[in-house]
Amino acid sequence: MKSYKVSVWKISVNKTTKKPTYVVRWVVDGQPFGESHKTNALADRFRAKLLRAVEKGEPFDTVSGLPDALRRGAAALSFLDLAVKYLDHRWAEASAKHRDSMTDALAGVVPVLVKPARGRPSPEVLRRALRSHLLPPSRRDHERPEEIVSALAWIEKASLPVVELLEVARVHELIDALGRKLDGKPAATQTYRRRRAVVFNALEYAVELEALSSNPLTRVRRKRGKRAVQEVDRRVVVNPRQAGELLTAVTYVGAYDRASGRRLRAFFGCLYYAAVRPAEALGLRRSDCTLPRTGWGRLELAETRPTAGKSWTDSGEAHDRRGLKQRAAEEVRTVPIPPPLVRMLLEHVEEFGTADDGRLFQSEYGNVVAASSYSRVWKRARELALSPGQVRSVMAARPYDLRHAGVSQWLNSGVPAPEVAARAGHSVDVLLKIYAKCIDGQETEMNERIMRGLGEGREGAEE
Repeated sequence: MKSYKVSVWKISVNKTTKKPTYVVRWVVDGQPFGESHKTNALADRFRAKLLRAVEKGEPFDTVSGLPDALRRGAAALSFLDLAVKYLDHRWAEASAKHRDSMTDALAGVVPVLVKPARGRPSPEVLRRALRSHLLPPSRRDHERPEEIVSALAWIEKASLPVVELLEVARVHELIDALGRKLDGKPAATQTYRRRRAVVFNALEYAVELEALSSNPLTRVRRKRGKRAVQEVDRRVVVNPRQAGELLTAVTYVGAYDRASGRRLRAFFGCLYYAAVRPAEALGLRRSDCTLPRTGWGRLELAETRPTAGKSWTDSGEAHDRRGLKQRAAEEVRTVPIPPPLVRMLLEHVEEFGTADDGRLFQSEYGNVVAASSYSRVWKRARELALSPGQVRSVMAARPYDLRHAGVSQWLNSGVPAPEVAARAGHSVDVLLKIYAKCIDGQETEMNERIMRGLGEGREGAEE
């Protein structure tokens, strides 16, 4: 319905939020509406548009509260169009993993914001059509199977205009979609937060394009529980003896099959002795290493090679090429390394050399080592080094757990937290929240310390 009975109020300031917002309020046929803006200038600009529409005698929609001119401008942009434009806008500057994350979030909500239409494809086909063919700019010119062509034709016709999100019910539908997996089951809180951040930023872009006057997600609050601190499970952490046995066992994996285990021993050694992330170890070059024949050495970490998938990297390779995590592009992290790792790296270079670009760790054909390859070797090494009960447990279940063990060992050795944080590439706050100071096999020693503090000796501890 349309109405000419419109009153536009003065701008008010909402001081209940962390940062004050500026609210434009108006009434259409007795129905109040309001839009919040980050600055007074933006609010004044929107209010001026409403006043001009009133002066021109334009009818206002009683559902959205907008005059025809503003509503038509917003209606020209569908949610599918917004998703495509937003990815085009962000693609070049985004990392490969962030591209994957953005596409995942938008592919999940675009099929929800649609009008009823016949011939709706299955959820699986719609998701594949969006995620693998339309949304990633690098995949749009690829050949499309017939079912994908049909699915994209359907979604283009059915996608709702973004202005529909002015209705609170639509916003709730959107939030519900963010919190569900493809099979309809609830998604993890961390997944929901990641997806919501992507969609929130996409809607902010819609505001920049003037398709929306404000971000609809700011109008609806949905509690999803507190973000859990991702503390390291003490059960995954191995002690130094166990770590040494695992690194030895690695050399027995595929010993007669292209030396697959021996080729990766130093890689796993970097994860434990230097507490580097797998992607940091994969990016390590010989020129980044100071490896004296005796004493301590040093690693200068500058590049990471995270696994991302060919669809998301500019090079078309499975591994992206990035700087260090959460650091400036050219920033370098220095990690002193103990003699056991120095010797391990020297032996590795002597036996396997380096890749053409100087990387220490390479596959048989000189490529970046795939996560599936080193995970397969690690799985077999656990079976060789650990007892059957330990193999079935979570102890060192992933190669990344070697990093946890390395950081825990430093902390338990009395290294000050700021120094551990600097070597591991964490803030002190994150380090103390996440890493446990507990190594498997130290419970007896800790109990003895407590008993000595109580005035009891070893005999008392054993009773």
